[in-house]
Amino acid sequence: MKVKIVNPRRGRHHVYSTQYILQTEVKTRKDAEALLGKAVEWKSTGAKPKIIKGKVTRVHGSKGSVVAKFERGLPGQSVGDVLELR
Repeated sequence: MKVKIVNPRRGRHHVYSTQYILQTEVKTRKDAEALLGKAVEWKSTGAKPKIIKGKVTRVHGSKGSVVAKFERGLPGQSVGDVLELR
């Protein structure tokens, strides 16, 4: 399943740099709950590609978005990238 990186998870005073909101193809919260625990990887482009692994941890909102926690923060250029859930 394809997911798109939307934004880091944030509040009014704090940005959670290792957690990102992912927009999925599913349209309901109930369908998004089935994606919990799935793995996701971000791969950089360039001469020495880096791979940052993450895991879907919770549902975000009621329209099928999820929150994924990565092992370290993603660069700003990753926002808008399309990833593959495993």
